[in-house]
Amino acid sequence: MAESVTVIGGSGALGFGLAARLGLAGTPIVIGSRDEARAEETAARLREAAPDGSFEGLGNGPAAERSEVVMVCVPFRNQSETFTNVREHLREGQLVVDATVPLAAAVSGRATRMLGVWQGSAAQQAAEMVPAGVRVVSALHTVSAATMRDLDITLDEDVLVCGDRKADKAQAARIIQRIPGLRCVDCGRLEQSRTTEALTALLIGINARYKTHAGIRVTGLPDTPWPS
Repeated sequence: MAESVTVIGGSGALGFGLAARLGLAGTPIVIGSRDEARAEETAARLREAAPDGSFEGLGNGPAAERSEVVMVCVPFRNQSETFTNVREHLREGQLVVDATVPLAAAVSGRATRMLGVWQGSAAQQAAEMVPAGVRVVSALHTVSAATMRDLDITLDEDVLVCGDRKADKAQAARIIQRIPGLRCVDCGRLEQSRTTEALTALLIGINARYKTHAGIRVTGLPDTPWPS
C-alpha cells in the first residue's frame, strides 16, 4: 500500500475532490481540519463517496505529523493561520504541496482579481512560514474545484508545478499523477507560482463567461513530460 498523504482543507471542494480521487487510486488519506470533529465528518463522507479508499480525520496538527507529504488546500484568508498552527507539527524532510491562491475574494473583492503578496506569491509565503528543512512546491491552481469534486467527471488537463528542487516537484508529480487524467508540467522555480496562481483568477472569469469549468493543457509536450 502507498504511504499516506495528508490533505489539509479536505472539507473544501478542491481538497475533498483531491482526497477522494487519491483515495480511489489507492492512497491512504489523512484529512486535516481546524476542528477534529469536522475532519472526522469529512472522512466519513469520503468513505461514502469512495468506499474502496482509506480515510482518517484529525486536527490539523496531528494530521500534518502523520504523512511525509502534506497538501494544503485552504482559502488564502486561512493560509497564514493554518501554517502558524501546524508549524510545530511539521518536521525536516516533509514536502508541502500548496494550492493556495491569493484571490481578492479573501477581502470581499472580486474573485477575478489577485491580491498582492509581499513574498511574491502564496506559495512563497508558505515557504517562509514552514520550519527549516520542510520543502514547498505549488500545484493544482488551475484544476477546477467543482470538477475535481465531481467523481463522475473524467479529468483531462495539466497541473502546473513550481518548486526550487526538481526532486521535490517530481515527488509531488508522482502523487498527483495517480489521479487519472492529470498530467504534471514542470513550470520552474517556486517564484513562478505568482504566474500559475494568477491563472486561477483568469479561469474564474472564463468559466463565468462560458458557464463551464475550464482547465489548462500545455501543447507541444511529450505524452509524459514528467518521467514516472
